[in-house]
Amino acid sequence: MWAILIGAALIIGGLLFLFSSALSRRPSDPHQMPQGGSTLEPRRQGLRFLGVSKNWPALAIIAVGALLLAIGGYS
Repeated sequence: MWAILIGAALIIGGLLFLFSSALSRRPSDPHQMPQGGSTLEPRRQGLRFLGVSKNWPALAIIAVGALLLAIGGYS
């Protein structure tokens, strides 16, 4: 039972850690796009913030939580 609760807490904590690193990068500033129209996306952000190399701690926490859930489910 404790393995299931700890596993669920680790998965939720890992997701929060993953989301916080993606959302707290830069503040939104409204600006005009070259194609026209306005956007809140940060300038020149790219997709590097989604890479595994930057998010491996959160993914490791989620993996440990999933492992504990699987172990706790079979006990």
